[in-house]
Amino acid sequence: MKRIPTNIITGFLGAGKTTSILSLLARKPENEKWAILINEFGNVGVDGAILDQQGAIVKEVPGGCMCCVAGLPMSVGINALLAQKPDRLLLEPTGLGHPKEIINKLTSDTFRNYIDLKATITLVDPRQFADPLYTENQNFQDQIALADVVVANKIDQCVDYDILAFETYIDQCEPKKKIIGQVQQGELELSWLDVERTERKAEHSHHHHHHSDEEAAPLPGFELAPGQTYVRKENNGQGYHSCGWFFAADQIFDFSKLFSLFSNINAQRVKAVVNTERGCYAFNVVNQVVTVNELSLEGFESRIEVIDNELLPWGELEEILCSLTTIKN
Repeated sequence: MKRIPTNIITGFLGAGKTTSILSLLARKPENEKWAILINEFGNVGVDGAILDQQGAIVKEVPGGCMCCVAGLPMSVGINALLAQKPDRLLLEPTGLGHPKEIINKLTSDTFRNYIDLKATITLVDPRQFADPLYTENQNFQDQIALADVVVANKIDQCVDYDILAFETYIDQCEPKKKIIGQVQQGELELSWLDVERTERKAEHSHHHHHHSDEEAAPLPGFELAPGQTYVRKENNGQGYHSCGWFFAADQIFDFSKLFSLFSNINAQRVKAVVNTERGCYAFNVVNQVVTVNELSLEGFESRIEVIDNELLPWGELEEILCSLTTIKN
């Protein structure tokens, strides 16, 4: 079989990876079939649910950095996608993931005859360069160090100082980046996907985060018992904590109250795909700023994920979430 052009699209929490992939899918050649391997730090598969309706072939590796969820689930996911003979393969690692081992896996003897690894594209929010929480994080540093294409996203929300801080940081990178872009709404150029890869070195060693066998499952499977309305899944590692909820399809959330709740959760990242009385919506929350997009899904199980570097009162949040639901008639 021909070698499949492949890209890793990486970036720290809230940089806009999923939005960028959605933008690429909307503009891909109509005659091409694309496949996407999604990796999330949490366990309830929010990003995969959003991308699944866009006409791409989607597989998920939940529960942490995809190379740390053992190599097997990642390999199984890639093999399943390659069997579909896509015209392009995209990998979206978790924002807390380290791309080094993923690059090593894709260029190994196992996959080098099947995958043509192109540029690694890293998205950043320029406002993050003023915050040591990001700039001192080793994964943040190495996501940029290993990138061939670095893209400042959300520039419409930045001031001149943010852009200057971004440009100053990237200008110091060696070897130099092949492309340095600035975009809004994750509008990556399709041509950037075909930029050739350069061998680059990470600044830090990659530390594996081990998971239990249950967490290492290649796909998030949920079985609700009769009468059970939701399940909860937690994860932690690399100084971060996540908690996710998976609600039965007949649980309908109050849109306005849920929007208000998400606006007031002081967490680094909140994302959700939720059934409401207005229909199904994707919620994306960064720095307590809520973005909402309507989805054409029906009979779908709601998924909510919260990630922060502090252990939050999950039980209290769960009670509030449950109070916002009614049973679909």
